[in-house]
Amino acid sequence: FHGARIITCGKEISTDGCRAKISKLMRIISGKYRGRQLKSPPSAQTRPTSDRLRETLFNVLAPRIEGARFLDLCAGTGAVGIEALSRGAEHATFVDQSRKMCSLIESNTSALGIDEREIEIVNADASDFLRRHANKERGAFDIIFFDPPYAADYEAVLSFIAEHQQQLLADEAIVVVEHYKKKDLPDEFGSLKRYRTLKQGDS
Repeated sequence: FHGARIITCGKEISTDGCRAKISKLMRIISGKYRGRQLKSPPSAQTRPTSDRLRETLFNVLAPRIEGARFLDLCAGTGAVGIEALSRGAEHATFVDQSRKMCSLIESNTSALGIDEREIEIVNADASDFLRRHANKERGAFDIIFFDPPYAADYEAVLSFIAEHQQQLLADEAIVVVEHYKKKDLPDEFGSLKRYRTLKQGDS
């Protein structure tokens, strides 16, 4: 048993169901890349995850970030994983099923001069990536951030993580789930147990 825990973050979403973390202006909040702006799709019509919510989340995660292996699952622009690297994470894996988003993440990390050894960008569905990673036993993650489109099947992914925690989660790992604020998730998925809920503004 890894003692893995879940933090859930409620969020507002646009009616088109697109990623909520995409906006025209995004910036890194703290760390070595503080204040640097990130590219994002100019045509995205979504409500972004606010800087304030991201800052609140990382204030909670702060004691765990230094040296962590971070998985940004359904990464969008990569802003969350890049924030983790900026604050001292050892490595970040970015996973998104959109080739366009993966190219955008590559552009953002390149513009910041992030060492290629610190990142992995994977064009894949979240469930497919987790299955391949678990089968290859490529190393566990200290923090998983999961923020899929609001209509996604959260339960299937979280249940898989719980069932394969030996391969996916380090000791005392944390899984952070960002979701539509009116969506209720179970408090437990196997050995994964919710221990905190974060809300910010409309989220």
